[in-house]
Amino acid sequence: MNRTRIGIVGTGFMGSVHAAGWAACPDAELTAVLSGPGGSPDPLAREYGMHACDDLDELLDRVDVVDVCVPTDVHHEITVRAARAGRSVVCEKPLARTPAAAADMITTCRQAGVALLPAHVVRFFPEYAAAKAAVDDGAVGEPAVVRLARSTFQPQQPGSWYVDEARSGGLHFDLMVHDFDYARWVAGEVVGVYARSVRASRAEADAGSVPDHVLAILRHASGAISHVDGSWAHPPPTFRTRAEIAGTGGVLELDSDRSAPVRPNVRTNSPSAQMPLPSSPLAEPPHTVQLRHFLDVLRGAAEPVVTAEDALAAVSIAAAVGQSISTGRPADVEATEVTEGTEVME
Repeated sequence: MNRTRIGIVGTGFMGSVHAAGWAACPDAELTAVLSGPGGSPDPLAREYGMHACDDLDELLDRVDVVDVCVPTDVHHEITVRAARAGRSVVCEKPLARTPAAAADMITTCRQAGVALLPAHVVRFFPEYAAAKAAVDDGAVGEPAVVRLARSTFQPQQPGSWYVDEARSGGLHFDLMVHDFDYARWVAGEVVGVYARSVRASRAEADAGSVPDHVLAILRHASGAISHVDGSWAHPPPTFRTRAEIAGTGGVLELDSDRSAPVRPNVRTNSPSAQMPLPSSPLAEPPHTVQLRHFLDVLRGAAEPVVTAEDALAAVSIAAAVGQSISTGRPADVEATEVTEGTEVME
């Protein structure tokens, strides 16, 4: 079988993570790389033997799949250009900065007859996947209350796009979208939200900084309620996650601290703590599991664990959370229409 030629757009933290994941897939060939604005493709190109491209057109000429690892606000542009060139797309979460942009990405990929695979990696963490499977098997009955928490530190890079809400959407878009997707996966469609946020009171915090703690309550069509807690307020290198799924027949719990009964929480200036990345008990990183699955989907050997429509739904929930934070009132999760086109793997 021919190896699938992979082109990575974006050479920052997630571009490096995805490159390592693809390198572990025997049927994938890391072929070309293009940096985002202000970056250089050369280090990643040298590490994995990829061709360093000067522009997107050059990359599109060399690859079968485009892996989009650039800031959220340019996901739409890169995906649309790749689709129109006939290239399938893997896109980091969140799929887009707005529901309308996400819907247009789906429509464009459908019309071009190419796959659009969103990288919602939490679905590939073994503990989260096992919890979902247990719920599906009826282990706790019908889900009634879901509690999810994701606590880490604000990205440490000076002038980072992550803390520019116009580009990333802020904490509720960039970090909490993982748990919005998971809550919907477990308890069904989300129809309304109510959310509040707080900003840091630390002496070193900029008075105009983005919120670094958000609590969102999601109302599901089934009648279930999800409490989603997201935080950028912890010191590096903290990354903790918790989940509790209470149903009509019992409770299921996950806690990343369970394997560490004594866990210090101290500040560090280590360069490796510039960006948060969750860990997993798997010997193989979940990002690698995810990318191998995407390759199976592209080759027709598997049905997608997460679809482009799932990613659009998560973006719509995040947008409603942002609206609720801004107005101080509950917000409906608006359905975003996707124009029908050629049916393809998504």
